[in-house]
Amino acid sequence: MKILLVEDEDRLASFIRKGISAEGYEVEVAYDGRMGLSLFRKNSYDIILLDVNLPHINGFELCQLIRADNESVPVLMLTALDSLADKADGFNAGADDYLAKPFEFQELLLRLRALTRRSGTKPKQVLRLADLELNLDTKTVTRAGQRIDLTTREYSLMEYLMLNKGKIISRVDISERVWSLDFDSSTNVIDVYVSYLRKKIDKGFSTKLLHTIVGMGYVLREG
Repeated sequence: MKILLVEDEDRLASFIRKGISAEGYEVEVAYDGRMGLSLFRKNSYDIILLDVNLPHINGFELCQLIRADNESVPVLMLTALDSLADKADGFNAGADDYLAKPFEFQELLLRLRALTRRSGTKPKQVLRLADLELNLDTKTVTRAGQRIDLTTREYSLMEYLMLNKGKIISRVDISERVWSLDFDSSTNVIDVYVSYLRKKIDKGFSTKLLHTIVGMGYVLREG
């Protein structure tokens, strides 16, 4: 599922993008209303997340322009303007839902899922890092469009690392979450499987994604 997030606050935009990307959504960010309108007209999106106080074109105006082109795409407004009058303006502009800032991230996810059900679109549960993709529905992994065949254990390890991309994961964590065993410091089975996985996802690519952090564990990240 592809989402357009129009939000001019860099930190908030980054937080939302990372959070919903980790849930399998593909997110593009526009930092002002004009950029948001341009991206909307060039691409196809399943949901629009829209701030109100935006440079160049405000969220209410942008929502009206979106509605003029597309009557069905779900629009969720995210804004600090939380009065009844503000909400009325949002709904009158064509929004499907309205979430006031500050909000709990879990509530945002719940509202996204509700809009998905309402629109009849099932989200594609795909995790991405650079050109590496893991589809949670089909249990498949590709890099640069090429399918990577993994064993059941390799896939479980790959999924856990992708769900925690950018974080250093210790061997203890992997043992407990992937093997569901008490950690045995005398075994090198985790190192062996990480080696298997690294050969499959990194061999032949100039950008390496699976890294060993000496004395700490492993991390899946770009560069």
